[in-house]
Amino acid sequence: MIHPTAQIDASAKLGAHVAVGAYSVIGADVVVGEHTQIAPHVVVQGPTRIGCNNRIASFAAIGGDPQDKKYRGERSELVIGNDNLIREFVTINRGTGDGGGSTRIGDGNWIMAYVHIAHDCIVGNHTVFSNNATLAGHVEVGDYAILSGFAGVHQFCRIGAHAFVGMNCMINGDVLPFVMMAADYGRPRGINAEGLKRRGFSPERIAAIKRAYRALYVAKSPLEDARATLLTAAEAEPDVRTMLEFIERGTRPLAR
Repeated sequence: MIHPTAQIDASAKLGAHVAVGAYSVIGADVVVGEHTQIAPHVVVQGPTRIGCNNRIASFAAIGGDPQDKKYRGERSELVIGNDNLIREFVTINRGTGDGGGSTRIGDGNWIMAYVHIAHDCIVGNHTVFSNNATLAGHVEVGDYAILSGFAGVHQFCRIGAHAFVGMNCMINGDVLPFVMMAADYGRPRGINAEGLKRRGFSPERIAAIKRAYRALYVAKSPLEDARATLLTAAEAEPDVRTMLEFIERGTRPLAR
């Protein structure tokens, strides 16, 4: 299952039933979990930890140095969970010492061709990154979020769980959970109702999220007034509480 032309560093650790294709390079301080498949012409640099049952397609570059001028060669790592699909020409960089020291990818993500995930990003579970979607450094992406083709996210921004970012969107603020973004510089365009239905959200939950969205975006109220409205609704609606907590944790402006 290891092609004879593959180059594997003596310090790398490969689990049972790992496949490594022709001319792939597995560097020092790399750990690959069981049943992961690495196609031909893949480069994995360490320190990198890759979980089980992942599929990495040809010409992906995983665990490269962070593209950050402040990086001075300090130890940093990339951690990838289980059951991820990483397609052709994807680049995922390790973290930096100033950014927490690691880039982290969760479980069950679809990362399509030419996606770039920069240093110190944190990606949750079951996300979808369409072709050429790009994250700058220190970006956080919540569970089940979808980034459409050629979407770009500014450094230090957050994309909330179940959010949907449309094609060609440039995101330079925090995107609330459950919200859809569209236009060149991402603007809210309602909630991701169809996605929520597919994931089993009840009509009542979706209605509560819609009311919160209207308070934030449709009523044209100052943000503090909208937050007060959400605070009242959050007492009975956990999803609204999730939205409110997301706002409270933010350090960048809300994309509004």
